[in-house]
Amino acid sequence: MDVVSQPLFDGVDSVAPAKAFVRDLVDGQQIESPFLVRDRTRREKRNGEPFLKLQLGDVTGMVEAVMWDGVDDAMDACAPGTVVVVAGRYEVRDRYGACITVRSMREAAPGSFDPADLHDAPPVPFDRMVEDLRALVDTIQDRDLRALLDRLVSEDCALWERWSQWPAAKTYHQAYRHGLLEHCLSVAQGVSAISATFPGIDRDLAVTGALLHDIGKVEAYEMNGGAIELSDAGKLLGEIPLGYYLVRREIEEMPGFAPDTAQGLLHIILAHHGQLEHGSPVTPCTREATLVHFVDNLGGRLGSFDRLEKSLSDGEQWSRFDRALSGSAYFGQRTAAREAA
Repeated sequence: MDVVSQPLFDGVDSVAPAKAFVRDLVDGQQIESPFLVRDRTRREKRNGEPFLKLQLGDVTGMVEAVMWDGVDDAMDACAPGTVVVVAGRYEVRDRYGACITVRSMREAAPGSFDPADLHDAPPVPFDRMVEDLRALVDTIQDRDLRALLDRLVSEDCALWERWSQWPAAKTYHQAYRHGLLEHCLSVAQGVSAISATFPGIDRDLAVTGALLHDIGKVEAYEMNGGAIELSDAGKLLGEIPLGYYLVRREIEEMPGFAPDTAQGLLHIILAHHGQLEHGSPVTPCTREATLVHFVDNLGGRLGSFDRLEKSLSDGEQWSRFDRALSGSAYFGQRTAAREAA
């Protein structure tokens, strides 16, 4: 890799390179394009020489990259969350899969790229989601649960900035700014609608549990630009225990909070992954916990369809195999919609 004739990180682009989207890359393609660094790891070859493994992304997906030379110069400058212009060759190999072999890399100058090309976002504007959240919270009649929501997710509480800004996941669904708000709100709206269909469900408890089920992610994740990482607490403790203790501490500071209500709410948080092998300390044992688990799972799976559809090139109807769905996703309606347009 040429690191002399063109400095790696000069911070200046004489000509803004055209954006090559991850979904459109083809085997053997030479590229020079801005990408968001989502992860980077320094590794060593068998002979002890260092190389750099990268995860590069944009609004359409993520691609692995490897950099064999200039590792020391690049390591500090391509921190997760940085936008870099990558020049290299994209290849798809049977053994290693898709990867960009990086020839050169430089920091992308401000104004030389469109942030909308790199950073995904919810389909609903943030202000609209906040309005919908407030309308839903206003329907909670239980005095204790309403007071708890006011302490945890109102706009004047300490937790609001992180809860409303944070992603819902690192990869699979709503892995972008405001994703946690979008996910928890949609789950709570679904729970609210279904609560009217099945008898015996405490709607206030179920909706509150849906809004708070993933609250531990505000401590489990860190967000640097567009890069999402697990925090030390997230790796050591996990988002479910973090959420449980966060809500329990808040309840303990509220004199007179009904014990049965507290127990039911905390059970929803602990059980929302549904199975022990999926990370839940307990399985759902109440109607409310069962409802939140299934709607949460549905929301995550449908969120995966949104992510996969963005990764498809024009004319494609099937996605690649996806671990979250345990299969591929079909988007036959894409062709019909384009033809109608």
